[in-house]
Amino acid sequence: MSGSPHAFSINNILASVNRPYSCELIQPSQLDSAKIAYSTRRVPQASMVTLLSGDITPCAGDVILAEVQCIGQHQRIELVSGRRAPLFHGDLVVVCYGNRYAPDQFESIVPENLDTCHLVAGGGIASQTLSRSSRVKAATEIKPLGLMGDSLGHRLNLADWALPLNPNQTARPFTIAVVGTAMNAGKTTTAAHLIKGLKRAGMNVGAAKITGTGSGRDVWAMLDAGAKPVVDFTDAGFASTYLTTTTEIENIAARLTNHLHDSGVNAVVLEIADGLLQRETADLLLSPNFQASIDGILFAAGDALGAVGGVNWLQQHELPVLAVSGALSASPLASREAAKATGLPTLGLAQLSAADIHDVLMERLGNRLMNRNT
Repeated sequence: MSGSPHAFSINNILASVNRPYSCELIQPSQLDSAKIAYSTRRVPQASMVTLLSGDITPCAGDVILAEVQCIGQHQRIELVSGRRAPLFHGDLVVVCYGNRYAPDQFESIVPENLDTCHLVAGGGIASQTLSRSSRVKAATEIKPLGLMGDSLGHRLNLADWALPLNPNQTARPFTIAVVGTAMNAGKTTTAAHLIKGLKRAGMNVGAAKITGTGSGRDVWAMLDAGAKPVVDFTDAGFASTYLTTTTEIENIAARLTNHLHDSGVNAVVLEIADGLLQRETADLLLSPNFQASIDGILFAAGDALGAVGGVNWLQQHELPVLAVSGALSASPLASREAAKATGLPTLGLAQLSAADIHDVLMERLGNRLMNRNT
């Protein structure tokens, strides 16, 4: 490539532009050997032409080339294909800068420079760790070699490939949101089994993960359950949703849900990551625009007391919580406790994936409206 007329012309262009940072062509061998993470999947590899380094401040969503320095908590990286590839010292990876909120793992923010930082999510998120759970190892260390740029030296950011924010011109399909107490409450499992049940009822189901940290695991789970299409916040141009504004969260939700509506589905399942105490989750749930986009909520919890707290919060804010589910549904005793304390049914995986789940939820919606009107 370096000997071609095309490369010569690009080098001339790059050399003629005044920048406070360095801009060089990426060597083809660097990209050929790099492990390209799920978080960058919407960015065409053909656009990764230059490498920007030196005095430059990263932004959330910027795509970078980095070298693995020290293996820690994340020993594998999820590729665009979904395969989880082992990491080795010295590996090159293509990942995104992003913030992370994960009480079970890392709290982290986008650093202010290109110094050594951390791989804080297996889906490919580069960040500076602020704190971590004592249950996990120290984060894997990576050394950024530079931001990825196009042929003119403009940095590549996920936002450049976001789905358009089209106005919704179709009738809203039946829509259920799945929220929960925290990480690992069983939200994705609940969403996947609900998708299966709606499919068995003969419905065309689309799904979206509105908030969270870039990873394909939940997307693959919803696809495997039969949803099509399935999108997440990376399709809206965000590597993660931690520290986004209320307006940004509302726009992410609108981009994704309008895309699903335009696809012609007649049922939508939305997963909202993290718990009710997380600021971005609360902002989204309290948004009038988001509330107008859903019919009901399933609340996932790990135990009965968590279910009580979450259901009370949702009901205090007049949100349409229809039932409890999640990890607690594996225990008949915990399920009975939650049902008794909340006054709502606890739906196990078999009930969620049954062909009559649409009828069950519609009955719950009808009962809720009758109770509000009396």
